[in-house]
Amino acid sequence: MKRFIDLCVSLIAGALFLPIFLVICIAIKLDSKGPVFFKQKRVGVNDQLFWIYKFRTMRTDTPNLPTHLLADPSQYITRVGRILRKTSLDEIPQILNIFRGEMSLVGPRPALYNQNELIQMRSEWGLIAFDRD
Repeated sequence: MKRFIDLCVSLIAGALFLPIFLVICIAIKLDSKGPVFFKQKRVGVNDQLFWIYKFRTMRTDTPNLPTHLLADPSQYITRVGRILRKTSLDEIPQILNIFRGEMSLVGPRPALYNQNELIQMRSEWGLIAFDRD
């Protein structure tokens, strides 16, 4: 039932957000060079790796580090990116991940592939079935 609800909601949300989606794509391209989307490897159910999609909010020359490890992350965020982050509109492309069954509307946020402690903790709590070495 949960998967059916995820599928229905993602289809409806995708249709409703399509005009906003297109406007955001244009705004990102006008604001800065580079791709419209940012993708990041995450760990899903049963230890399956997948790419989570978001609208790109940072410049393309940003060091490949987690945001909290950057000395001054605000210097890398684009003008459009500030608005997208503040309103959480950068998360809209994750509707595709929900539609594909890689994520769910309800449940823990998928862990980064290298967040081993978080993955282990979720496994021990029985939140997610992982089979990791």
